[in-house]
Amino acid sequence: MQIHVVQRGQTLTGIAEAYETTAQEIVRANELSDPNQLVVGQALVIPIVGSFYWVQKGDTLYTIGQKFGISAAQLARVNRISLYQPLQIGTRLYIPPRPRRAADFNAYAEPTARRVSPALEEDTRKAAPHLTYLAPFSFRINRDGSLTPPPLDNFLEIARANRVVPMMVITNLEGGQFSSELGSLVLNNRDVQNRLIENIISTAKRLGFGDIHFDMEALPATDREAYAQFLRRVRDRIKPEGLMLSVALAPKTRRDQPGVWYPAHDYRAIGEIADFVVIMTYEWGYSGGPPMPVSPIGPVRQVLNYALTEMPASKILMGQNLYGYDWTLPYRPGTTARALSPQAAIDLARRENVNIQYDYRAQAPFFDYVDDQGRSHRVWFEDARSIQAKFNMVKELGLRGVSYWKLGLPFPQNWLLIEDNFRVQKRR
Repeated sequence: MQIHVVQRGQTLTGIAEAYETTAQEIVRANELSDPNQLVVGQALVIPIVGSFYWVQKGDTLYTIGQKFGISAAQLARVNRISLYQPLQIGTRLYIPPRPRRAADFNAYAEPTARRVSPALEEDTRKAAPHLTYLAPFSFRINRDGSLTPPPLDNFLEIARANRVVPMMVITNLEGGQFSSELGSLVLNNRDVQNRLIENIISTAKRLGFGDIHFDMEALPATDREAYAQFLRRVRDRIKPEGLMLSVALAPKTRRDQPGVWYPAHDYRAIGEIADFVVIMTYEWGYSGGPPMPVSPIGPVRQVLNYALTEMPASKILMGQNLYGYDWTLPYRPGTTARALSPQAAIDLARRENVNIQYDYRAQAPFFDYVDDQGRSHRVWFEDARSIQAKFNMVKELGLRGVSYWKLGLPFPQNWLLIEDNFRVQKRR
């Protein structure tokens, strides 16, 4: 699999010829809405086995081999050239595919109405072959320990058909917001806890969920130990039922990190209790804040490096967004950016006839445009390059895998790159 960034003057036919494939295959893989109008700076996934590399000034077989994790001798043998022959600039070398390691992948699916929309169901069906877990969002805790379920429609059937473990997401959402008061009630009232745990187990067994996933946010700092104790109780009750336990964690960089979202999430204790965790490494750039990358790789790495001091890598799913934002400039507090999918971002750049740029420090694409009312905009989103950078980090750090927020926002290149980099674990 190859990632190609469109340059000025390039056509789909020319790109296909360079990689010994067809324009039709590139259109299909990238689900291009207008194959005749590529965007300068657009990242395309080229669906070939292995990849090609064009020799640049200063390259040797050894340095190229280091870049791609292959020996100089193997590189020479595959390309039928002498190990000691000087390389000519512009020579095309074939890079064979690298071994893939096993990894877990989760995706949340959040219906926004009383039924799952056809678009969300279709996207879930497309994603399911590439998933280990599917997480309908969410079962909301009520103050009496009962649960209000999300629309499930065909989610569980899709999971079964694709050997995906359904994840039962439990939240302290109340009135559309995470409620610290509700969370504290659950964590400090044994009667409510008992009813809640029994309701979770009976619902999971009746519907066929395999993992119980707690996403309890905005908990008071005073409930740090209470949350860990509650999770231990849940673990001890659900393990005999054959159920796994996972927990969503806010992105911390130190144990005593201040703020609404962080203090009750004890990485070390929860890492010991849970089978695995999802660390929500996104929303640096968010709808209510100033324009910036949603998951810049530097801050993401800082969070993961801290997490690795508190729990084993084999328990960590890195959170990854499947969306970007379109901000109106200049940013004013109180304004809200518009969310859009990676595909929609590329289509917007095409309509506005602007080039896509890439921030190599953040490992994130962006572009600027001016709308019909004369207002300036900045769009940050995800593309094949930003995802590949994250996948490289997942492999480097030895993490369990990746968790996506959220389905329903088309990003076909992501799923192709999963299969190119990993063997998706099927735990069912």
